Amino acid sequence: MNSRPRISEKIKTVEQLRRIAEALRKRGKKIVFTNGCFDILHYGHVKYLEDASRLANILVVAVNSDSSARKIKGKGRPVNKLFSRIRIVGALSPVDYVTSFAQETPLKLIKIIKPDLLVKGGDWKEGQVIGGDFVKKHGGEVIVIGYSKGYSTTGLLRKIADGK
Repeated sequence: MNSRPRISEKIKTVEQLRRIAEALRKRGKKIVFTNGCFDILHYGHVKYLEDASRLANILVVAVNSDSSARKIKGKGRPVNKLFSRIRIVGALSPVDYVTSFAQETPLKLIKIIKPDLLVKGGDWKEGQVIGGDFVKKHGGEVIVIGYSKGYSTTGLLRKIADGK
């Protein structure tokens, strides 16, 4: 019998995550939180999530809604709809829980989950990480993980458009 959770069991509402995070903290578990568009999943995403998951007991990933991703990435994005992106991220073994958010930033979600660690990729500077001040104020820390150079959805789309 397979003991791994089904993808659908990893996808949670914000309210479900609030209750789960509260219960996990009571059991002494450390929660790491990250977010992103995760439009066309590539090696850089997978390595980033693997690295993030090693920092604490539980990895929570928040995926930008379609409208939120469009505001950040521009016209024609995301390529994949939220339903696909959230299920693909949820299928990855390092990910314990996945949710989505419609706002331009995940600040509201960060304040609800109250992660111990807030993680972003190396294309961010620690002082730029949205929610970093809140997490630090509550005893957590912000960690910037190295960027996997040469791996990006924008780069992949450019290669496809150029026919390379």
